[in-house]
Amino acid sequence: MKELIDIHVVLATAADFEQWEEEASEAADKFNIIIYALYDAVDDDVDVSEFERMLQHVWEIWSVDQQILQIDDADFVSWVSEMLNSWDDNESRDESGY
Repeated sequence: MKELIDIHVVLATAADFEQWEEEASEAADKFNIIIYALYDAVDDDVDVSEFERMLQHVWEIWSVDQQILQIDDADFVSWVSEMLNSWDDNESRDESGY
């Protein structure tokens, strides 16, 4: 079901990272690597609303973290893998209040 989400709408531009001035374009490129890695790694039959929550989670973390500029692309793929491996646990905690 992930194909129902047009990730091109989610991809960032330099304007989304304008707070980092001359590094805004690089930050947007790095963010987009994470989005593509998530799209490639998530199950094809993921629930659309679940996938939207994942995309929102990525935005909430990486849109404000300037470390995005220092991280290697391969490490983003690893981060996405770890996020997906722990996603069910995180969702369970969120629903129960822990």
